[in-house]
Amino acid sequence: MSDFLKRLFNGQSGQPEKGGAQGAVPKEPLSLDLDFNTKRFEDLFRYPLNSALKRRELRIPSVNRRAVVLFVDGAADSDKIAEQVIKPLMEWEAGRESADHLVDELKNNVLTISGRETVEDLNQAVAKLINGSAVLLIDGENQAIAVDSAGFENRSVSEPTREIVIKGPKSAFVESSAINHSLIRRQVKDHRLISETMTVGTQSPQNISVLYLSHIADPQLVENVKDKISQTDRDAILTLSQMEELLEERPYSLFPSTMTTERPDRAGSFLLEGHVVLLMDNSPDALIAPITFWSLYHTAEDQFLRWAYGNFARLIRLFALFFSLLMPAIYLAVVTFHPEMIPTDLLLAIAASRERVPFPTLLELLLLELTFEILREAGIRVPTPLGTTIGIVGALILGQAAVQANLVSPLLVVVIAITGLSSFAIPDVGLSVMTRIIRFTLVFAAYAMGFIGIALALALLLAYATSIKSFGVPFFAPLSPHMPSSRDLLFRPIIRKQWLRPLSMKPRDAIRSKPEGGDRQ
Repeated sequence: MSDFLKRLFNGQSGQPEKGGAQGAVPKEPLSLDLDFNTKRFEDLFRYPLNSALKRRELRIPSVNRRAVVLFVDGAADSDKIAEQVIKPLMEWEAGRESADHLVDELKNNVLTISGRETVEDLNQAVAKLINGSAVLLIDGENQAIAVDSAGFENRSVSEPTREIVIKGPKSAFVESSAINHSLIRRQVKDHRLISETMTVGTQSPQNISVLYLSHIADPQLVENVKDKISQTDRDAILTLSQMEELLEERPYSLFPSTMTTERPDRAGSFLLEGHVVLLMDNSPDALIAPITFWSLYHTAEDQFLRWAYGNFARLIRLFALFFSLLMPAIYLAVVTFHPEMIPTDLLLAIAASRERVPFPTLLELLLLELTFEILREAGIRVPTPLGTTIGIVGALILGQAAVQANLVSPLLVVVIAITGLSSFAIPDVGLSVMTRIIRFTLVFAAYAMGFIGIALALALLLAYATSIKSFGVPFFAPLSPHMPSSRDLLFRPIIRKQWLRPLSMKPRDAIRSKPEGGDRQ
């Protein structure tokens, strides 16, 4: 039994298969024998059982050497390999000194493709192959040349689907990390924008890019994020959504410590604040770290609209946040514990509407809340043309039928409808889901102790929220604890007054521009 546990924790629950997954690829140097090298690659990729591995044998005429070009079908662009690798090799006229330094000569002067790299061991060569590169093996050389020929299929850049704005850029990230890099560099045209590449996943390695502005981002923050990434010990991490949970310090917490955005302009604005942005293939999002409550509350459009319009939108979202969080709990507390707070006419109307309802107020409220959540999920899962119809018609029909059947009161239908609409006005998905879950906690607190229960639950919630940190940055910073900033919190000042970056991020360069009129905040 102990031997089995040892093998299990070493990732070897049985005998390792010959030529196993990437995590089992030996880090061995390449041989001088071309046939031996080719056979090792074929064994690792299960060729010819696995038809994905493609090989093209050729003879370089000018030096009379055999060579093999290997690539993975679906990951590499075969047309690019034919035009920029094979064709130059066949047309090359070598000098006498070229045969002595053949690999360097081919890499530096013959191959016309932009990305070229010398690889010396099997593990590195396999990693290049599965990431879309082609590997050129030459007889008599113990080095191979990996050429950048990635040809993964990508969809074109389209408009955002979650973070929709009326005024502002309309481009969104796609599943290609290379295209996402381009979209960000289009926004932030600064030579100090650093992009470091790290590898995650032992058996199915994926590259993850860490982007930051070297003259703004706190070096300790960057190292903290990189350490978190390097400590992720998983056989495969396919998307940033999985990486997001692995990076969180409190994965069971309702409060997020990172956030995702599908907008390149928003990712660029976070970079300019000193945040770190993570990009990864297969993920049409960018992961932002660290974050605060204000990151979740703000939207990209706030800065695109004029001062009054942007702040009015923020005010509406603030009301929506409170309605979504507190409205059902306040209704339950007033009806159950504090009827004296309601005007007499309204109290009589509520009593008359609930006269024939057979359920207590708590059960009635929970019934409607759960029904609304089911309708929300159904609207997401059904085909797109039917989603809106099911959401609107289903809510209207069910609500009207429930009222006529005396299962719920009409006023409670209005309360749940306003609550549900308010949750849709919250810009960030994580913040919206968090309020939906906490709403049920507040409902039970209101049922137990009325307004006192709501106050106690909110006090505990705020105490917990102020104690958590995201990569060392307090959740409510720079408001609590108070730190100098441009006061772009609940409401934003005009852009000319946003001259100071939040010092809670510990930016290396805290000044965006010279303050207007010597204004110090």
